[in-house]
Amino acid sequence: MTAATQTVRCRWVNEDPLYIRYHDEEWGVPVHEDQKWFELLTLEGAQAGLSWYTVLKKRERYREVLHGFDPAKIAEYDASKIDELMQDSGLIRNRLKLESTVRNAKAFLQVQREFGSFDAYIWAFVDGKPRVGSWNQPEEVPARTEISDRLSKDLKKRGFGFVGSTICYALMQASGMVDDHLQHCFRHHRAPASAQPTGS
Repeated sequence: MTAATQTVRCRWVNEDPLYIRYHDEEWGVPVHEDQKWFELLTLEGAQAGLSWYTVLKKRERYREVLHGFDPAKIAEYDASKIDELMQDSGLIRNRLKLESTVRNAKAFLQVQREFGSFDAYIWAFVDGKPRVGSWNQPEEVPARTEISDRLSKDLKKRGFGFVGSTICYALMQASGMVDDHLQHCFRHHRAPASAQPTGS
């Protein structure tokens, strides 16, 4: 057997090299850069009602037209800019989601002003340490948790949209706040040794 066939991954990964790279190199890796946080917030919100694979295939186009997910620039978008984005087939053309991206950019900037960085704000919900799941089957992985409930409630209070608890938990998984790679996956538990268990 080759090394490639011996590699065991989470079962949600399909055979597209794009998806494999995302699973192997990004999903569950701790994020600490604010612009990356805004990218994840935007894309997880865009995913609502869709698959992550659908959104991932459009990520590069989002990066191109949204100034690399620069919240300061996006916060200045007006109705005519939304109209322009609605014509772009490379995006998820949902007006509510696009308008929410602009509102979220403004709320994001306010969080930065209040906490120094969005990163400092959001990691406080897990005390700065990734939580590590101990799941064997995909159906064991939760869709939301008490922490994602609290995060969702707080983000909504601060004016963010498309941040329901399920979206927030997906955000936590993608950003490495939790490591939900299944135990048989070669990426499982590559978080810091101080990570706190969530599934037992």
